[in-house]
Amino acid sequence: MKATAEIYLDPREKATGECSVKIRVTYNRKRKYYSTGIDLTVGEFEKIIRSKRRSHEQKAILTKLEVFKAKANKVIDNLKVFTFTKFSEGYFESRDVNNDVSYAFDKKIEELKENGKIGTAVTYECSKKSIIGFKSNLTFAEITPSFLRKYEKKMLEKGRSTTTISMYLRSLRSIYNAQNIDKTLYPFGRGKNKYTIPTAKNIKKALTLDEVAKIYNYEPITESEAMARDYWMFLYLCNGMNVKDFCLLKWENINNDIITYERAKTSSTNSDKKEIRIALKDESKAIINKWGVKSLNKEAFVFPHLIKEMTPEKQRRVYQDLTKLINKYIQRITKKLEIPHHVTTYSARHSFATVLKRSGANISMISDLLGHSDLKVTQNYLDSFENEQIQAQTDVLTTGFNIAK
Repeated sequence: MKATAEIYLDPREKATGECSVKIRVTYNRKRKYYSTGIDLTVGEFEKIIRSKRRSHEQKAILTKLEVFKAKANKVIDNLKVFTFTKFSEGYFESRDVNNDVSYAFDKKIEELKENGKIGTAVTYECSKKSIIGFKSNLTFAEITPSFLRKYEKKMLEKGRSTTTISMYLRSLRSIYNAQNIDKTLYPFGRGKNKYTIPTAKNIKKALTLDEVAKIYNYEPITESEAMARDYWMFLYLCNGMNVKDFCLLKWENINNDIITYERAKTSSTNSDKKEIRIALKDESKAIINKWGVKSLNKEAFVFPHLIKEMTPEKQRRVYQDLTKLINKYIQRITKKLEIPHHVTTYSARHSFATVLKRSGANISMISDLLGHSDLKVTQNYLDSFENEQIQAQTDVLTTGFNIAK
């Protein structure tokens, strides 16, 4: 059976009301989809594909789509034995990834999706849309410090936050770094004739130990509040675990009051892969007993949110929905408790690290418990000491002084 390629409109609408036009490759009843970088509404797609009378612009789009289809079929014809892996390599190579930024993004996005990194893939898709929207048909040769500064200026004029701009440009830098380009042309960095990606001011997200205690001692009035409080406390007590890893936690990860796991964020990378070990506290065990699903199957999930057969896309929706639910009710709780912070699941991670720091824990140990490979990353999590602590710790400077002279 020979593989086939055809132009296909993904029916899932984006926020703009448009859909992605892709090349659908079918082989042995299995299908995979490859981006063309073109977005159209259903009506536009129908006119371009089926109408006998097309505008000049519509004809140009159809020509581009036919070129993508022709290239896909050419790759198929050149393969003695068809596999989707070999097709992907040939297809992206034929699209001249080394020169075109859009195609390089597509290849990275495809790799991320195949590895189940749906959230990261979405980030790269947003980055691609923003950057290619600023300059269509962008090539790597055009990425200069001047171009990057103009892009940043334009995004700020549109009201984009520094955090968003930084995220998009870090994705672009990652794509750039994967290319075989003369290092003398490298546009990123510090100093003369270089562009430095802006860094948003680190907004402190950590709670004090007293504030965490207030959350723990809060008496919920609804089951949703109870679950949000317990889940937030579990994340806090378990080294600032994130919601995705919380959902992926299996009974095989728990042994002799120790949880051992690898962060899903780094599980597919060799450089950052790191095992995290968590000491289970009585409070954490109580939360597992209350909300967990008992099972003799070690590969079963501890908490009842994922099903083994779920696709990565469906799993991501579960993580997002659960995060929203926890945030919604934990914010109601903290408002009642008059805690003057915008508390989220991410606050649990920052609070874990900061409370340990304030207790005198070594930053290297905190970094290890968080699963970081770089102490600089850990430092960004750590909040400043409270004024009372600074006063108490610096009292030693005047110990023995005779103040009443």
